[in-house]
Amino acid sequence: MSSHAQPFMPGLELSQLFYTEAVAPILGSRFAGLIHSAGLLGTGSEVLGFDTPRSTDHWWGPRVTLFLRGEEFTSELADQIRDAMAAELPFEVHGFPTHMRDVDRATGSVFMERTNQRPINHLVEVTSAPRFFAGYLGVDPLAAPLAPADWLPISEQHLRTVASGGVWHDGTGDLERARGILRWYPHDVWLYLLAAQWRRIEQEEAFPGRCAEVGDELGSRVVAGRLVREVMHLAFLLEREYLPYSKWLGTAFARLRCAPVLQPTLLAALAATDWSTREPHLSAVYETAARMHNALGLTEPLPDRVSPFYGRPFQVIHGDRFAAALHAAIQDESVKRLPRWLGNTTQWADSTDVLSNAQWVPRLRALSIQKPPRTPR
Repeated sequence: MSSHAQPFMPGLELSQLFYTEAVAPILGSRFAGLIHSAGLLGTGSEVLGFDTPRSTDHWWGPRVTLFLRGEEFTSELADQIRDAMAAELPFEVHGFPTHMRDVDRATGSVFMERTNQRPINHLVEVTSAPRFFAGYLGVDPLAAPLAPADWLPISEQHLRTVASGGVWHDGTGDLERARGILRWYPHDVWLYLLAAQWRRIEQEEAFPGRCAEVGDELGSRVVAGRLVREVMHLAFLLEREYLPYSKWLGTAFARLRCAPVLQPTLLAALAATDWSTREPHLSAVYETAARMHNALGLTEPLPDRVSPFYGRPFQVIHGDRFAAALHAAIQDESVKRLPRWLGNTTQWADSTDVLSNAQWVPRLRALSIQKPPRTPR
């Protein structure tokens, strides 16, 4: 961004001012009566409310998305609106340039640049709610009710941006209807994901101790780090919050209600340099998670104290008990038919190219509705 001394303003706040003070007046004068919605729901740290002055170095600035009614959207109308903005937007809003300069055309990166020349290369996008949701999530929640298998391929990081972004005007009514649907999973899908998450913990909770027992301190630390992340994801699910992408995992976790209790213990488990120090901290983390589970009343109360792993000297919470109890509580037959323990894409995939690309959603949905092959006897 070109140098200037403009104080930082959170991107969501700037987007709302941009729409209210600059974009809406042009729409009113040039496209009177046009029914539309406006907001900022897609990618970007500012959509999550986590942007800082560092964020302003690329793809940050006055920006807003306009959503036309699906039946009224045409590429010609979208071009007319974008051209009107390029010709009439003010050169700056609250001191921030509305003009964007291309930095790297291969990656599409842009940054704010002051100018007094038109047309302005602005960040006013024009679409419709069906086009946006189909392109961003891989499914349009307004077209038909989402089946359980429809939820699983959608990355939590995308669901979080839709749930936490800003809506500045909703003349179509589409944005708030969609956000009402997407705010959180249906109850039995939630139970299914919680069961899958406890299962992930159960599968490795004894491994840090076993690694240490054979003198593999590096392996013990690596698996312990994986378990810390799994418990963090469990905490998000227990508090009905979508997991953000990794850059903002700790920042978002710190805002959870459980963070004051869990965060110090998680940090202590990661900081430990030997198993005898690490195990008590992991045990405390598991026990806190178990108490959080019991407090929700989703199943009958389960033991919230660690105990040895089937006769071996490793203290575990036995995550399989929680997984089994949660799965037994599912009532929806379509959820029961989902592959047991598979979970959603965020739980088992860590490829950015998969989690951030809605084109994968149809293929991943197919995986969610297929039964795994039987294991040969």
